[in-house]
This record gives sequence, C-alpha cells and structure tokens, in this order.
Amino acid sequence: MSEPRQLVRGLNLTATTALVVGTIIGTGVFLKTANMAQQTGTPGLVMLAWVVAGLLSLAGALTYAELGAMMPHAGGEYVYMRAAYGDAPAFLFGWMRIAIGSSGSIASYGVGLVIFLSVFFPALNQSPWLSVHVTDSFTWKFGIQQALAVFIIMAFTLLNCARVVFGGQLQMVFTAAKVGGLCVIVFGVFFFGHNGNWDHLKSSPNSIHCTLSTFGAALLAALWAYDGWNNMPMAAGEVKDPGRNVPMSLFIGMAIVLGVYGLTNLAYLYALPFDQILTAKSDAHPDGMPVASMVAASFSSYGPKLVAIAFIISTIGVLNGSILTGARVPYAMAKDGLFFPRFANLSGSTAVPVASIIMQGIWSSILAVSGTFDQLTDCVVFAGWIFYGATTAAVFVLRRKMPAAPRPYKTLWYPWLPLLFVLSAILLLINTLWTNPKESAAGLILIGCGVPIYLWLRKTQKQTATVVT
Repeated sequence: MSEPRQLVRGLNLTATTALVVGTIIGTGVFLKTANMAQQTGTPGLVMLAWVVAGLLSLAGALTYAELGAMMPHAGGEYVYMRAAYGDAPAFLFGWMRIAIGSSGSIASYGVGLVIFLSVFFPALNQSPWLSVHVTDSFTWKFGIQQALAVFIIMAFTLLNCARVVFGGQLQMVFTAAKVGGLCVIVFGVFFFGHNGNWDHLKSSPNSIHCTLSTFGAALLAALWAYDGWNNMPMAAGEVKDPGRNVPMSLFIGMAIVLGVYGLTNLAYLYALPFDQILTAKSDAHPDGMPVASMVAASFSSYGPKLVAIAFIISTIGVLNGSILTGARVPYAMAKDGLFFPRFANLSGSTAVPVASIIMQGIWSSILAVSGTFDQLTDCVVFAGWIFYGATTAAVFVLRRKMPAAPRPYKTLWYPWLPLLFVLSAILLLINTLWTNPKESAAGLILIGCGVPIYLWLRKTQKQTATVVT
C-alpha cells in the first residue's frame, strides 16, 4: 500500500521570514493613517497608536513562537487551541478563519488593490452596475471594481495550487519589492521633499478631542496593519527545521515590520500638515487621495503613481501569503475529522490542499463584494483578536498540561508578556464592541454560525461510527 501524501517541508528561514513580513505589510500602512488621524486628532497619538499596536503584535508573536516551535504542524492556532482546550474551541477558531479571518483578509486585500489600480485606470471609478440598499449604513454594490477584485483573488488562488516551494519563492520576491517601495517613499520624503517640516508633528489647532474609546478605535486600525503576524505558524508543517526557523523568522520578521512602519508613518507626518492627513481617503472621506499618494506628490509629480505601484506590489504579496497560509487551517481540521473529509486531500501533483485553497478563494470573493475596505478590516481584526487572546492563554494551559513536551524556544518574560497580551486583547474587544457595534456583531454572527455546523459534523461522525461497528 502506498503511503498517504504528506505536506512538503520546502520553506527555509529566508522564505519563512518573507512569509512573516509578507503577510503583515499589506494595505494598512498605506490606507489606515487617515482613519487613525480622524480618531485621535493629533500626530503624537497617531504615532503612539502605531507603537502600541506594534508592541502588542510583537508580544503575541513572541508567545506564538513557543507554540509554533513545540507543535510545528499545519494549522497554526487551530493545532494549539485543540491541544489546550479540545475539539469544540479549536473548531470555532478554524471556522472563524474560514468564515472571516483568512477569507475576510483576502477579500480586503482584493478591494484595496483595486483602489490603487484606479490611479492607472480611471475607468475603475465608474458607477457600479448594481446597487442594493441593505441598511441605513450599508449599500451592497457590484461593478467593475468588485468584479476585478474577485478576478484578482481567484487568479492568486489558482497560483497557490502549485507547489509550496513556488509559493514561498513568489513570497520572497513580493516581500523584497514591497519593503523596497516603502523605503523609496521614506527616502524621497526626507531627501527630496520640499514641504517637509518637523512642526507638522505638533498638534493641529483644529485637533479633535481624543477619548480612550477613540484611541482604541485607532489602535484597531493600526492592528489591521500589523495583522498577519499569526499567519506563518499555520504553514509550520511546511517549514524546514521548524524548531529553529519558526521562532527565528517571527523575531526577524516583526523587527523588520516595526522598523518599516515606524519610519513610514514618521515620513507621512513630517511631509504633510496634519489637517491634510485628516482629509485623506477613508470611509469618512471616500473621495479623498490616500495619505501615501499625497506624501509622494510632495517630492515628485510621479509620486502618486510610484506609491500606487508600491501598494500594488505590497498587496499582491500579502494576498499571496494569506492565501497560502489560510488554506492550511481547513486542511488541518479535516485531517482531524473536524471538517468535511474532502478538505484533507492533497493534490497528487503539487502536494498542496487544493480543495481548501479553492473553497477559501470562492468565499473570499463573496466577501469582497459585501463591504467597504474599513468594514471588512474592522470585522476581521475583532474576530481574530477573540482567538489571539485565547491562543496566547494556551501557553499557560499547555505548560501545565504538557510539561514534558519539547520546547526549542520558550516565551520571553513568561508569564508577564503573555498575560499582558491577554489582558490587552480583552480590553480591545470590549472597546471595539462599544465603538464598532455593527462590525463586531457581524464577526460574532459569522463565528456563531459554526456552532450548528460543529454539532452536525459530530452527529454525522457518531452515526458513521455506529454503522461501521
């Protein structure tokens, strides 16, 4: 009898680090600064929100590194949740990734990519072919923008049906290009900009009053830009020497992202008066120009197009990485009997979970036509942080439950670092329920839909076992 197909460990340290950076740096650093400015009202608080979000994400990554090195299997958080809490919580996490976490991220990247493609193709800004009023705050639209977003998502879905080594190499190229593009913006502002002034970092006379709740909303926006630090462990089953490469790639990758984000946002605030940033493109000003484009225009007439190219490269990279990692969750669930068996199959020619990749692409395409960029990202971050907190708490559970398990890396500053992360996650979720009730409710409803599916799968399994017996 032939042995069952197995995932191939084809990702080395460079490819794995590129996957960390590539699944973090995407749309947020280009599109979220205006939203954060509108929430906080001062340049200093914008930078503080970026720093706090970065440190929180780093704390999560340092904790996940222990779990990833200890259990280097496909599925990431799903694997850790199952070991710590059992089948039901693990299924709900996996369902969250399928329903909104991975798929909602992919959808938002597709939508964001089209926003910057419109710089080169103004026809993309034409009125939608179909508009359906759903609620007072939401109108479902379908037009050329949505159709192109779906095409892009499905194109990269098909590319990721190739061998994982190809996906890893593709990720290295996109990651290098996107970091290079952001470095060009920073270099252009500080060496070729004509209007840069450190006085721009002072508070505006028209400053908005910032409360703890509005700062929390800005923090949520920044956390979207950092979201993705948790993705690489989902593909740990395909990483070479995972005990070494999983934690090391998380350290190196997060250090790169923190440096790039800090310099980029400092360049934004140095280049433009804060009042201009307040009017940049966001849900509050949908017809405005993205902050990054406004900044680039300050040092070159070709700046907005250069930024659009950098953004397109950046988004393609994070889209590719998210598709690669996200599809490993339903695959891992199916392997454990917690999802439909079809999704446990690997392609005979490429050894990747094609059924999971295709299903993820189709659902992501549906989400891409269901909301605006900020609605999608807020929903994703809220749903994700419910389980980020629970997964981080799994470090405490597994230290008691599996004390003898090999741990090539142990969490720094244990127990204080993971405890700080868990408490911060709880506070963030409470604040988000208060400030973004509709997006939070959408996330909770989508997660809740997994309960009857889990019960049905369990019932079906018991019936099958009875028949076999």
